[in-house]
Amino acid sequence: MSSLGSSFVQIKHEDLLFYENCGGGSFGSVYRALWISQDKEVAVKKLLKIEKEAEILSVLSHKNIIQFYGAVLESPNYGIVTEYASGGSLYEYLSSEQSEEMDMEQIMTWAIQIAKGMHYLHAEAPVKVIHRDLKSRNVVMTADKVLKICDFGASKFLSHTTHMTVVGTFPWMAPEVIQSLPVSETCDTYSYGVVLWEMLTREVPFKGFEGLQVAWLVVEKQERLTIPTSCPQSFAELMRKCWQADPKERPQFKQVLMTLETMANDSRLPDQCNSFLHNKDQWRCEIESTLERLRKLERELYSKEKELEERERRLRLWEERLMERSNMTPSPTSLLMESERRRSDMGVVVQGVRGDLSSEAVSQKIRGEVGVIGHSGVQVSMRASSNQNSSKSCSVRHGTKINMATAAMDMMELGWSDDSD
Repeated sequence: MSSLGSSFVQIKHEDLLFYENCGGGSFGSVYRALWISQDKEVAVKKLLKIEKEAEILSVLSHKNIIQFYGAVLESPNYGIVTEYASGGSLYEYLSSEQSEEMDMEQIMTWAIQIAKGMHYLHAEAPVKVIHRDLKSRNVVMTADKVLKICDFGASKFLSHTTHMTVVGTFPWMAPEVIQSLPVSETCDTYSYGVVLWEMLTREVPFKGFEGLQVAWLVVEKQERLTIPTSCPQSFAELMRKCWQADPKERPQFKQVLMTLETMANDSRLPDQCNSFLHNKDQWRCEIESTLERLRKLERELYSKEKELEERERRLRLWEERLMERSNMTPSPTSLLMESERRRSDMGVVVQGVRGDLSSEAVSQKIRGEVGVIGHSGVQVSMRASSNQNSSKSCSVRHGTKINMATAAMDMMELGWSDDSD
């Protein structure tokens, strides 16, 4: 570990006096603390080990990036020490009553500050950095309401990165990050659009949906957050550009800053934006309507999955009874081969991240193999099929693996009755 500390200050664990837990970051909890020898209030992120985050922070210096002081490299008390932002996270602020006082000037100021910080990471830092976990919880506020981007636990130096593992939080994640595809800087642009939506609506993105449900909606169903019809057109257009499915179609942060500058010079925009912000009761129903539509879609899919589970159970029972009636005592290998042959002939299996059950959608499954970690911390494997007739496919729902054969009910045409029902 000593080689790690060569590029930054090593802080002794005994030189820190810890106070309350003030939040959780990627792979660690964050505490307010006193750096005793410097008589400085700091934030300390406790870690199981020091990896890239300290290395990344040590080369960054920008007013909208959290300031890095040093790291604790004493096992088992590893930690990263940064400036303490007493205003808490942007997420906490937007959830408070204080946020009701926000106006267009405040939103524009903060939108520009976040964009400047991200532009620095992508274009001006000594080494290009992709954050990969930009969200309102990872933007903190100083006492004088200056926003700073923090928590680089999921970040990567761009020069070190060609293919990404799944990290981050689903409602803020770009489709390519969810699918663990190669990424570019514009995966952060997608997340920025979500943060901008949060500031304008003061709502939680995809509220009430679990991580894998959001992944399925964003990737498979191409769903995006609802932009109320009364939202000022310039803000709405910027968010839509940020959420383009094709990463190449999303703007770089240099373009985002140019767009924001143009918007700031629009004399009509303040009145439009403030009217929108102060009439939330009139447009909030649009967001609720979308959430209800998505919940209905979720319920319908759940019902179909239960139906397929029952068909699969009947198929297994049918195969067992056929064997009993024929008085056959096959070897395990031949039984398995026969079962697989029947299922291949009779069934069409649905696979992917909660894929649709239509034949058209089956052919449009999510690419690649994706290991995702939902909010519960449980890793789920979602594998796309290269063969629609594969009999070993699965559907993921809350981490449960389900074999589905849609033609199982055809056996009822044989006159077979299920005595157990």
